[in-house]
Amino acid sequence: MKILVIGSGGREHAIVDALARSPKAEKIYCAPGNAGIALQAECVDLKDTDVEGLANFAKEHQIDLTVVGPEASLAAGVVDRFKAEGLTIFGPTKSATRIESSKEFAKELMQKYEIPTAAFRSFTAYEEALAYVQSRPLPAVLKYDGLAAGKGVVIAETLEEADAALKDMLLDDKFGKGKVVVEDFLTGPEFSFLCFVAGEEVYPMVLSQDHKRAFDGDKGPNTGGMGAYSPLPFISDEERQWTLEHVMRPTARAMAKEGCPFTGVLYGGLMKTPAGIKVIEFNARFGDPETEVVLPRLKSDIVEVFHALARGEKPACAVEGELEWHDFATLGIVMASKGYPESYAKGFEIKGLDQVEQVYHMGTASKEGRLVTNGGRVLFVVGRGSDLKAAREDALRQVAKIECENLFHRTDIGHWAL
Repeated sequence: MKILVIGSGGREHAIVDALARSPKAEKIYCAPGNAGIALQAECVDLKDTDVEGLANFAKEHQIDLTVVGPEASLAAGVVDRFKAEGLTIFGPTKSATRIESSKEFAKELMQKYEIPTAAFRSFTAYEEALAYVQSRPLPAVLKYDGLAAGKGVVIAETLEEADAALKDMLLDDKFGKGKVVVEDFLTGPEFSFLCFVAGEEVYPMVLSQDHKRAFDGDKGPNTGGMGAYSPLPFISDEERQWTLEHVMRPTARAMAKEGCPFTGVLYGGLMKTPAGIKVIEFNARFGDPETEVVLPRLKSDIVEVFHALARGEKPACAVEGELEWHDFATLGIVMASKGYPESYAKGFEIKGLDQVEQVYHMGTASKEGRLVTNGGRVLFVVGRGSDLKAAREDALRQVAKIECENLFHRTDIGHWAL
C-alpha cells in the first residue's frame, strides 16, 4: 500500500515508524514531516491544514490510506474532504472532532450518557463566570471551549489566578472568541487510554501516562508533555476493563447515537479519583507524547488496523476485540529547547543521534547537512526494559549520548509508578 501520514511531530514520527514495520507498507509519504521522519518516509512540502493540497496529492499519487496526526488537520475538515473524494482516510470527521474541539460538547455528551466526569458549567460572560468561581471551593478548573494547543486549561489555586485566566479567555480572547467551561477540581493520578475506534467498534491500546510540568518533581509551567511511559502499575487489569466498558465503549456508542459516529483514535484523559475513575477530557487523535511509548509496544499490524477501521471493517489481526501487544515496558523522555514552553531559540546543532537506539523527532530540521533544533520540544528518546525501572535507565543512557548545548530534559519520568 501507498500511505500518507499528515503531520510533522513526534507523534507522526511514531506513526510512520509503526507503519514502516508492516510488510503491507510499500511506500510512506508524510506531509510535511520533519528531518527524522525523512529517514523513513518521503516528506511532502504541504501544510497539515492545506486540505485541498493534501486531497490533490492523495489523488495524484493514488494513496491507498491516509492517517491524520494533528488536531488542527481534523478541525480543518481534512477527513470530510477526503471522504467526499472517495479516498480512504483514518480519522474523525469535523463533526466527530467536536469531542475535542468543544469542551462544552464533550461535557454535555458525558452528562447525557452518564459517563463519569467532574461537575461543570459553561459561560460566555466574564462576570458570570467569575461569580460562579467565587461561589465554589478552590481550586477551580477553567477550560477554554476550543482548540488551544494543549494550553487552554488553567487550574486556579486562588481567586486572583482564576480572575486572570477568565480575563485571558473571555475578555482578551487569548485563544480566540469562545466559552469557558468551569469544572470541579478532581484529585488522583492521571492516565491516558487510547483506543482505535470505528463507529461502535472499539479496540483498546495499552495504558500510558504523560508528564505535563517542565521540570523534575512536577515543578514549573505546564507543557505539551515532557515524557511518558507504559504500562501503568497503579491501574489494575480490572480497572482498565471497567474504564473500557463504562467510559470508552459508551462514548463511542454515544457519538453514533448523536449522529456523529467516530472513526479514528479516541483518547481518554482520565483520573483515578478517590470516588472512582473519571474523564478529565477527550481528544480526537493520538496523544503526543503518549503515542511514542504506546505504538512501539504494538505487535499487531498497524496498517491492517488503520485500513480496516477506515473502511468500517473489523481488523483480521484482532482476536475477540483485542490487538496483540509486547509485554516490555517503554519510557520516553522529551529533550526540549531551553526556555520552553516560553520563548526559546532555534538552530542549535544536534549530534550523537546515530548512537541512539530509538528516537522520535518532534522539532528538528536539516540545515546545510546538519541536524538542528527547530521547535520547543525537539526529540523524544524511548527506552525499553523488562520493567519501568529498566526502561527509564535505558532512556537516560540513550539521552546521555545526545550532544546539543540548548536542550534540557526531566530525569524523573515515571516517578508516579517508581
